[in-house]
Amino acid sequence: MKLWQKGNNVDEQVEKFTVGKDVLFDIQLAEYDVLGNIAHARMIASIELLTKEELNKLEAELKKIYHQIKKGNFILEEGMEDVHSQIEYQLTQSLGETGKKIHVGRSRNDQVLVDLKLFLREEIKSLITHIERLFKLLLQQSEKFRNHLLPGYTHFQVAMPSSFGLWFGAYAESLSDDLEMLLASYTMVNKNPLGSAAGYGSSFPLNRQMTTDLLGFESLNYNAVYAQMTRGKSEKAVAMGMSNVASTLSRLAYDVCLYMNQEFGFVKFPDELTTGSSIMPHKKNPDVFELIRARCNRIQAIPNELTLLTGNLPSGYHRDLQLSKEIIFPAITSLKECIEMTILMLENISIRENILNDKKYDVLYSVESVNQLVMQGTPFRDAYKQVGETIAQGNFQRPQSVPYTHEGSIGNLNNNKIAEKFNSTLSKFKFNEKMRELIQ
Repeated sequence: MKLWQKGNNVDEQVEKFTVGKDVLFDIQLAEYDVLGNIAHARMIASIELLTKEELNKLEAELKKIYHQIKKGNFILEEGMEDVHSQIEYQLTQSLGETGKKIHVGRSRNDQVLVDLKLFLREEIKSLITHIERLFKLLLQQSEKFRNHLLPGYTHFQVAMPSSFGLWFGAYAESLSDDLEMLLASYTMVNKNPLGSAAGYGSSFPLNRQMTTDLLGFESLNYNAVYAQMTRGKSEKAVAMGMSNVASTLSRLAYDVCLYMNQEFGFVKFPDELTTGSSIMPHKKNPDVFELIRARCNRIQAIPNELTLLTGNLPSGYHRDLQLSKEIIFPAITSLKECIEMTILMLENISIRENILNDKKYDVLYSVESVNQLVMQGTPFRDAYKQVGETIAQGNFQRPQSVPYTHEGSIGNLNNNKIAEKFNSTLSKFKFNEKMRELIQ
């Protein structure tokens, strides 16, 4: 069934090519299509395009379909082009002429737009639940290992003393900034396109504010043309937020792969969380982190892929936009899986103690020696030169303490401030369960 068909048959090859993989991804939009249908039905009933009796019948049938979806019994039947066709077909089969009225004042263009926005809104909410769990774990590990010192590196050369408290906390604060990017994308997605129809509005006196309220959107996409232009743009905004999270995870994964290396030996994991070699019996490979790194690097490419898909399109709807689903839907699933695996691994990490007792790390304290001379009145450049000469001559003696006390240093992690910042951003997400009231 095709909502646009007018009696002529489409060439089989053309049909297969144009439908593409949409059937696979449309199942994920099914529950949102039902919710959008209920809101739309209530709205067109309010402007007397449906009778009260017709509305009641449509709502009852749509709720049946919703529960069918939730139980996993909903399918797109053979010959159905998309989820919108399937749901309208079921309504028509059950209700006859009444089912045929559901599409009045609407196009598949704004229908898929509202489905996508509801879907993306819920997926951001789900992502944040995962991110919050990882954030809390990172701060917990930061506090637990705050006194375990670690070499800091620049250019892959030992640089200055760091700590696992500082290392874990760095990635926690990185997630805090990533959350701000997701907030921006959520704000963009949380606007109602329904009522823009094919992108130019409708001659029916649609009540767009009513569907906005029913579906729990913060506001409308007011301009009908722009509402259609948010297709692809919304997905790219979410992908940008996801890309930042992926960047944080990828960098963390690289660190762990490095720290697991026997020549570092800073961290290790239980045997059951690592993999082996088919020829080398000693191997304990960081495959989980290597795959997190690889997957997250792919996710960071998603905004560019969406840009290439949509960047040369004029205003109005174009079939190119259909492909955005197969780009972003799997990426969302992959990112959540990467976060979950990162949590599993970091919950089971073992940290080596007294790493900096090794003589090769003595030079990490060269800056502290310079600072001590400065505190005694030696000009910085002279102190720098003196310490450099003792290192070159092999006479350098490391200080016995690392008295860092400023905000964000080894001795003053400021984890409470990082948590405050994260929670402040979290509180700005206006999660609204209003749309779920439609099926109660």
